Amino acid sequence: MESLGIDIGGTGVKAATVDTITGKFTSERFRLLTPKPATPQALSATVAEVVKHFQWKENVGCGFPGIIRKDLVHSAANVSKKWMGQSVKAQFEVATGCSFTVLNDADVAGLAEARFGAGRDHSGVVLVLTLGTGIGSALLIDGILVPNTEFGHIELNGHSAEYWAADRVRKAQKLTWKKWANQVNMYLQAMEFYLSPDLIILGGGVSSKHEKFIPHLKVSAPVVPAELRNKAGIVGAATAAIGSAQLTA
Repeated sequence: MESLGIDIGGTGVKAATVDTITGKFTSERFRLLTPKPATPQALSATVAEVVKHFQWKENVGCGFPGIIRKDLVHSAANVSKKWMGQSVKAQFEVATGCSFTVLNDADVAGLAEARFGAGRDHSGVVLVLTLGTGIGSALLIDGILVPNTEFGHIELNGHSAEYWAADRVRKAQKLTWKKWANQVNMYLQAMEFYLSPDLIILGGGVSSKHEKFIPHLKVSAPVVPAELRNKAGIVGAATAAIGSAQLTA
């Protein structure tokens, strides 16, 4: 089954059609700049351009950079604060005429990685973490998403975990891979204590250099690099749209 997935980031709105059985793109990726400021009106207009590009009429899945609870925005760090308390689903549906399924951007990426990437065929507790400018997280239990986790903000030695384990810290402090891995390891050991995951998947751009730091990590759970990388948000959003359509059919 084919679906359209849209991944909204701080700098770009990316989309493609996806075969939700295989997780493969069925079109070229299309990208527009995220408007500045990304107000509800401006961002809805950009999303409408994306939908028009694909001439799409069916259900659309979307990853949004914020906490989404009962369709309402509860955090909006990378878009306009005017989104707070607003329904992304309602705004986008009015702008496009399509039905939308909207989840947190880290959650849709985690869904994709668990179903089609490094977590496929793994049951139990799967923890997906993206190590980038900050730390994004997704938690799945037997393939079922626990939405809106913000594990990058847990306290670790008096600071947010992002202070220690984000890839931005490695770059800013010019840490060696081993030194940074020691800090990531401290974070993962805390997460292992809290969650007892059966598998930990590490994503973000740094996952392409996994051989430089994953061998230095010392936790009980297997730690593997993400496979889908920058495709994960689109694939997961498209997959979520199909799941929602099936539930409401």
